[in-house]
Amino acid sequence: MASARVAQRLSFAKIPEVQPLPDLLATQHESFNWFLETGLQELFDEVFPIEDFTGSLALDLTDHWFDEPTLTIDEAKERDSNYSRPLFVTARFMNRQTGEIKEQKVFLGDFPIMTANGTFIVNGTERVVVSQLVRSPGVYFDQVIDKTSDKDLYTAKMIPGRGAWLEFDTDKKDTVGVRVDRKRRQLVTTFLRALEIGESDEEILELFDGAESIKNTLEKDTTEDRDEALLDLYRKLRPGELTTVESARGLINTLF
Repeated sequence: MASARVAQRLSFAKIPEVQPLPDLLATQHESFNWFLETGLQELFDEVFPIEDFTGSLALDLTDHWFDEPTLTIDEAKERDSNYSRPLFVTARFMNRQTGEIKEQKVFLGDFPIMTANGTFIVNGTERVVVSQLVRSPGVYFDQVIDKTSDKDLYTAKMIPGRGAWLEFDTDKKDTVGVRVDRKRRQLVTTFLRALEIGESDEEILELFDGAESIKNTLEKDTTEDRDEALLDLYRKLRPGELTTVESARGLINTLF
């Protein structure tokens, strides 16, 4: 097979370059190398050890390493495969009651490798990761005027560093609602009942010092206790799935 010709770059500019062109791929390479050398271990340290509810059994990862790639870049392209390296870890299982410790080498999966061009080979196709601007965690408030009723409507978005997004809003009927992870709108009183932040109407109303908008929301709220609120919230978050109080409670505990 003939070797590929290397293109030679010619400049016809009359004005010489004042500043040499920087390495435009340096940011991608530095970020990826940091993840390999530091970030991946920090991620493992954040998740592990995993313990059972009694704290007597624990699973930990002591170290990790990569084997050499099974395919070259050209082979990955020809075979419509991925350019990656096998990732292995040493898993340590501990029984704290008996003091027994077992260690085993575990294959976690194939880890993508960045090429010299700052790209990844996925299913034989060269792809690049595009940076995206993400709104910083925090609470954002907004106010708009409803076109039909000419009333002031308010929204509050709670964006956490990790976990479910919460979007509170008021409508033209002066009720307060909430959306969890941008799903269907839920009455905020139902949401509070599900979180056990006040269960009776009187307790919820007292939390807001008898606000008129909360009174209007309670009038539309058909739930009477936490179990009913959990089921109602679960149906909106997981439509079409079998609804039980246990599954709803598990979902809420996971999200919050």
